[in-house]
Amino acid sequence: MSEQPNPQNARTFTEELEMAGKDLVERVKQLIEEGNVRRVIIRNAEGRTLLEVPLTAGAVVGGVLALYMPLFAGLAALGALVAKLKIEVVREMPEDGEDSGEAKG
Repeated sequence: MSEQPNPQNARTFTEELEMAGKDLVERVKQLIEEGNVRRVIIRNAEGRTLLEVPLTAGAVVGGVLALYMPLFAGLAALGALVAKLKIEVVREMPEDGEDSGEAKG
């Protein structure tokens, strides 16, 4: 994980997950529901970026999850075509140590 400075009193860090393409949609849904994820980058096994999705803060709280349904359909198609994927997750945690959703790896 690498940490990057953030001028808005928050700490941003990234993590990389590897998974089978068939598990892509479920994992992205879980990441969106966590609430502290700011960006999801999907790469193939060689590291080439296939899709980069910026996520808004509070998307789940505002009921915006339904707006991501076209994204989920596209991810399902992508997952069916690619056997192994890497997901880079950019998370944000407040500087004061209070975390709205604990990072699950």
